[in-house]
Amino acid sequence: MMEERANLMHMMKLSIKVLLQSALSLGRSLDAEHAPLQQFFVVMEHCLKHGLKTAVGRGRAWLYLALMQKKLADYLKVLIDNKHLLSEFYEPEALMMEEEGMVIVGLLVGLNVLDANLCLKGEDLDSQVGVIDFSLYLKDVQDLDGGKEHERITDVLDQKNYVEELNRHLSCTVGDLQTKIDGLEKTNSKLQEELSAATDRICSLQEEQQQLREQNELIRERSEKSVEITKQDTKVELDTYKQTRQGLDEMYSDVWKQLKEEKKVRLELEKELELQIGMKTEMEIAMKLLEKDTHEKQDTLVALRQQLEEVKAINLQMFHKAQNAESSLQQKNEAITSFEGKTNQVMSSMKQMEERLQHSERARQGAEERSHKLQQELGGRISALQRQLSQLHEQCSSLEKELKSEKEHRQALQRELQHEKDTSSLLRTELQQVEGLKKELRELQDEKAELQKICEEQEQALQEMGLHLSQSKLKMEDIKEVNQALKGHAWLKDDEATHCRQCEKEFSISRRKHHCRNCGHIFCNTCSSNELALPSYPKPVRVCDGCHTLLLQRCSSTAS
Repeated sequence: MMEERANLMHMMKLSIKVLLQSALSLGRSLDAEHAPLQQFFVVMEHCLKHGLKTAVGRGRAWLYLALMQKKLADYLKVLIDNKHLLSEFYEPEALMMEEEGMVIVGLLVGLNVLDANLCLKGEDLDSQVGVIDFSLYLKDVQDLDGGKEHERITDVLDQKNYVEELNRHLSCTVGDLQTKIDGLEKTNSKLQEELSAATDRICSLQEEQQQLREQNELIRERSEKSVEITKQDTKVELDTYKQTRQGLDEMYSDVWKQLKEEKKVRLELEKELELQIGMKTEMEIAMKLLEKDTHEKQDTLVALRQQLEEVKAINLQMFHKAQNAESSLQQKNEAITSFEGKTNQVMSSMKQMEERLQHSERARQGAEERSHKLQQELGGRISALQRQLSQLHEQCSSLEKELKSEKEHRQALQRELQHEKDTSSLLRTELQQVEGLKKELRELQDEKAELQKICEEQEQALQEMGLHLSQSKLKMEDIKEVNQALKGHAWLKDDEATHCRQCEKEFSISRRKHHCRNCGHIFCNTCSSNELALPSYPKPVRVCDGCHTLLLQRCSSTAS
């Protein structure tokens, strides 16, 4: 077995080498008629059959497909790695179970460069007998020399192709480097031009600096001369000033007093001017805020009108839905009453049928009793009685037939009654659904009432908003009066207050904001419903409850 494995290994090496050489000389594309390819399959089959226990037809087909897929080495490696699966098909000393199998896997990797076109149709793979052609591998010295020469030529051609490819890559690299060098040269020339321009600019700046230094020296000399002349003139003026100072002291004191008074008046005027400017800016801000508030309220009014239209549409839909539910409920009630009438009719007919059945039973029993009495009394009239008995039997059979028909009719009526009961149960379920619809209708009516209430509140808010918008023009005068009255108070802006200062309730469309004309804070309508006459206003104005109480206490204390 070891010698067989060694021989197969040598043959596998030779067959793969010859196959690769022939494929390289023919262009690496092979078909089924290529002799080295056929011999490779024969050698491969001998390697795989070495120590194999089973048939080889499927194995040959798998071998051809694996080579065409270029996966032969990968598949064989998987088989070699799982030798516990191969033990069922191979002998323990077979080539596939030993280390030579992994060597064959390494040899088969080189076949992935080949393209094999093989046809598996119409071939009997089980009956093929592979014979190794040793003439492909056992050559004389001349053939070996020719093969070596061919190998050398092939190597030289491969080297030539490699050098050409390398030269092409190098030429591309040189072209890229040349373009980079050209770009760098252009950049360098631009930098040199900028450097020369910067050098010229530095020279011109140095010349300007020198000129400025010379001008500075001239100006300094002139200033020194003018200072000396000014000193002399100052001395003369000082002497004259000392002579006239005594007469000017009194005049200076008067002028100084007038200057102080004028400064005080000027400061007062400046303060008043600043106050007027501040009041003007506050008026402008208040006007802008009032315009913004007006626009927001108009947008809110439009949105509320849209909501009102949507609520009306929902109410109309709910009304139509309620009418449809009431009409369906009425129809179902009528159907229930009709079914109940049918049920009563069926029950009455069943009672009539039961009475007829009882009557026939009683007639039968009376006939039997009469026949029995006649048999006891009239023994001599047996023949006549037998004929009568036969007649009675016929009547009985006819009555039984009628009874059977009545029973069938009764069963049919029972089935119809059961059907009516099922229909009645379905109608009851539908009636329950109608009750549920009524409940939903009541809920929708409640929801409608709530929506109507909300709509009324929104309409009330809209009315208040309309009144507020109609009075927005009058607020300008109030704001002017407030600016005059609140010189010492802080007028709180509308955006800064979200809750009432006194009751701390949140402001909304129905709960409006109102300024107290005394303290300047924002309150709701309930907490600022008082009006009081203030000295700064020509008419009574709105004040909060706290300021109203405080001002009344002051008035009472002043009166006392």
